[in-house]
Amino acid sequence: MIKNFKWLLLVSLTFVACNNNDDAAIDPNSSDGLPLTAGSADFSKYVALGNSLCAGYSDGALFMAGQEHSYPNILSQQFALVGGGEFKIPYMNDNVGGLLLAGTQIQGPRLYFNGSGPAPVTGSITTDITNVLAGPFNNMGVPGAKSFHLLAPGYGNVAGVLSGQANPYFVRFASSPTTSVIADAVAQNPTFFSLWIGNNDVLAYATSGGVGVNQLGNLNPATYGSNDITDPTVFANVYNTLVTQLTANGAKGVVANIPYVTSVPFFTTVPTNPIPGLPAASAAQLNTLFGGINAALAGAGLPARFQTLVADDGNPATVEANPLLIKDESLPNISTQITAALTPVLGAPTAAYVGSIYGQARHASNAAGSRDYILLTARTIIGTTQTGAPSPFNTIGVSYPMQDNTTLTASETAEVKTATDAYNTTIAAIATSKNLAFVDANGILNQVANGGLTVSGYTMTSTYVTGNAFSLDGVHPSPKGYALIANKFLEAINAAYGSNFKGVNLGQYQILYPAML
Repeated sequence: MIKNFKWLLLVSLTFVACNNNDDAAIDPNSSDGLPLTAGSADFSKYVALGNSLCAGYSDGALFMAGQEHSYPNILSQQFALVGGGEFKIPYMNDNVGGLLLAGTQIQGPRLYFNGSGPAPVTGSITTDITNVLAGPFNNMGVPGAKSFHLLAPGYGNVAGVLSGQANPYFVRFASSPTTSVIADAVAQNPTFFSLWIGNNDVLAYATSGGVGVNQLGNLNPATYGSNDITDPTVFANVYNTLVTQLTANGAKGVVANIPYVTSVPFFTTVPTNPIPGLPAASAAQLNTLFGGINAALAGAGLPARFQTLVADDGNPATVEANPLLIKDESLPNISTQITAALTPVLGAPTAAYVGSIYGQARHASNAAGSRDYILLTARTIIGTTQTGAPSPFNTIGVSYPMQDNTTLTASETAEVKTATDAYNTTIAAIATSKNLAFVDANGILNQVANGGLTVSGYTMTSTYVTGNAFSLDGVHPSPKGYALIANKFLEAINAAYGSNFKGVNLGQYQILYPAML
């Protein structure tokens, strides 16, 4: 009996010892509890390429805290746990943001939430782009860069900044005025890289309200305007060149595709129907005018452009929202017909004016498949008076159309989506052919924008200010949003290379930056 007790005691101690050894072997930094490993990747020299998203741009500016919370810097901190080397960042001088060119301000400060909306922080802008930093730098994110800009020699030449031929952010850390972003990256002989580029190839067009050109068929990037959509064929050639150069010496890497612009609050915060019930007389007057134009359109075999506006009945519980009046340059211009029809009623001068402003006007649509998007920057002008316009045709969004640079119409949205889909096909194909890790950023932000994505106990949505995921400029991520992106990059790296990074706790990152940092 005593022998049996001794035997049981020995088994118990052995079991406890095994459990203690297992506990000791659990690595809190790994996704599976096993010892942290880089897998088949080598993170000893990591270089990140991209645009403002790569740089850590947030709240409408680049500043030190944003750079520290950039997704490449978060990645580098994880890589350091498995032998990753130094990650050097071309830091701004302060947390105010903004840029100077030889003492003259060329970019404004960052935004903060003042309790009712975004406002610029106070403080002096101290980062002058003529003070060139000594590199090389591992974070080569350049705010404003399009895909082909990464290949462009002279993109960091201060002499080209005011003419738009060079980028002020790259001027600060380019190795020479004649170099390119890709040249400075490849010169570091990286063992691992991240590449997230292409957002600005459609975003600049979208955030300008479609004030630009769809460059389909144009194979010469030198002729592009600042807001133009990059031709997908050009994008494919550029992207293949970038990845080929980055992988030439055997480097592994991770790439991400391009989210639909309509996933971000810059396009979804302002509704298409924010106008409350109108005074009865105003509603009747506009309905008579719009109804007459609709009737004329029907007579010409064209679809109606205007809805029936609702009057204020005095009961706040039943106030209905009216749609915004917008200009749509894709519509046939019927200014001449409107002028002719109204001249007997309004007189020639007024009729000509009404014809000129309503020739391509219509009410905004929120219908699936034909939705318009009102830009975040337009929210402050809705309902204000158009300077120089006669009453009653002078209330912006009600009787005076919102202009092209305030809206992304359904047809413009379709152009952006077509280009984005083409870019993403290229990115996925090249990632597969080069055996690179791939991040479906489009799918991730689609989840964020449609119901939200819950991570670390936080639900990340695209709701402006309170949604956790985006900063106050409505385009770039918040600190918490960048942490989410970093974790998604790590998941892709784990899947491709057999590493087991756990990622960071989103609870350790702010939702928004305060006024003072």
